[in-house]
Amino acid sequence: MAQGADKVFRMIEEHNARFVDLRFTDPRGKWQHMTLPAHGLDEDTFEEGFTFDGSSIDGWKEIHESDMLLVPDPETAFLDPFFEEPTIVLACDVAEPDTMEGYNRDPRSVAKRAEAYLKSSGIGDTAFFGPEPEFFMFDSVRWDVKMEKCGYEIDSEEGVWNSGADFEGGNWGHRPAVKGGYFPVPPVDSSQDIRSAMSLVMEEVGITPEIHHHEVATANQNEVGFRFAEGVAQGDQLQKFKYIVHNVAHAYGKTATFMPKPVVGDNGTGMHVHMSIWKDGNNTFAGDKYAGLSQEAIYYIGGIIKHAKALNAFTNASTNSYKRLVPGFEAPVLLAYSNRNRSASIRIPAVGSPKGRRIEVRFPDPTANPYLAFSALLMAGIDGIENKIDPGEALDKNLYDLPPEELEDVPHVAASFEEALDALDADREFLTKGGVFTDDAIDGYLELRREEVDQVRMTTHPVEFALYYSV
Repeated sequence: MAQGADKVFRMIEEHNARFVDLRFTDPRGKWQHMTLPAHGLDEDTFEEGFTFDGSSIDGWKEIHESDMLLVPDPETAFLDPFFEEPTIVLACDVAEPDTMEGYNRDPRSVAKRAEAYLKSSGIGDTAFFGPEPEFFMFDSVRWDVKMEKCGYEIDSEEGVWNSGADFEGGNWGHRPAVKGGYFPVPPVDSSQDIRSAMSLVMEEVGITPEIHHHEVATANQNEVGFRFAEGVAQGDQLQKFKYIVHNVAHAYGKTATFMPKPVVGDNGTGMHVHMSIWKDGNNTFAGDKYAGLSQEAIYYIGGIIKHAKALNAFTNASTNSYKRLVPGFEAPVLLAYSNRNRSASIRIPAVGSPKGRRIEVRFPDPTANPYLAFSALLMAGIDGIENKIDPGEALDKNLYDLPPEELEDVPHVAASFEEALDALDADREFLTKGGVFTDDAIDGYLELRREEVDQVRMTTHPVEFALYYSV
């Protein structure tokens, strides 16, 4: 740790940084932070941590046990690209002050325990994750929830609904139709320069962008892809990525959201997750079974399918998620696997090299807390390998066109956040192996998320007036 600390102090000197920003991730997956003068950071901070009030974070400590520690990870240091004053950012683990062990409800500590459990299992020594988070950018967003009124309004100059709008300076007319936003060049794709700016900032903070493009939906749906990494490191990258997207969009006068379904009647936002396990430098997912996968990879898929509804509680972590995961539309709701088939919820991408053999789980979305979601997916896959869970035959047909009698035999993801939370409550043993997730952490997560479910359930919806007002 001392060697890593030296690197941080060199960065502070090199950039003449005046401040250090300590960041950690709360249970919902939101980055939190506090800032201290650079002279307030010393080598002991990397060993002893920095005290903060854990009771002020939803889902964590009670007031009588509120003292917690932020322990900075020096390997995560980067210069913040948005602050006016030069500031070095450090991702932190949250630790118990009496033991210095990772707090059992700290998402980043959960991910560290998942990586350790993989190594202890003998199945592999490295798990790689490659998420593909999508997002929308709007020009305006408003909402109001009161006793006497409830509603929201979004707007995007790129939205197809603005084809007949009267803009100052004229209506430029070039915009994607509903489901028409996949890969058109500018001016139909109105956010090329913004995505390029995001990619350049990503490089500045140590993320390697690989591709960016407009996504399917109208109203400025986008994707910026970046390189795979191990679970903890990928969680760190995804947190940085979201921060960059929000702030670059803001700088361009836009507002970005990772909500899965902010636009009614068009494609929602997902976060497909690519995964593979390696051991001694070899990809254990490469083999001579279906689509070039190994038997271990097939069993891994079996674990994902078996525990999918419990996984949804982490991978699709909002009530809004289930407005995307609706049967009968082009959503990855069917728990089947297939080679190159994007209608299945688990796809085996077509790759030439055995090193690239992997699976792609398509039902997650960016509301997921990345550390918890990646850890839960890994633990489900490990359970599949350890217990040789057979996922059945691959389905190499368009699942959206299956007749009803065939659909009955294909399991589905959870239909609601409430169902996902109930499934997690009932199916948690695979997560608690090796103390990766504790019952306390799961119970705290369930309590926090059920409050959200209840809040939405008890709020009168505008559609209900359309349905029932004149009954």
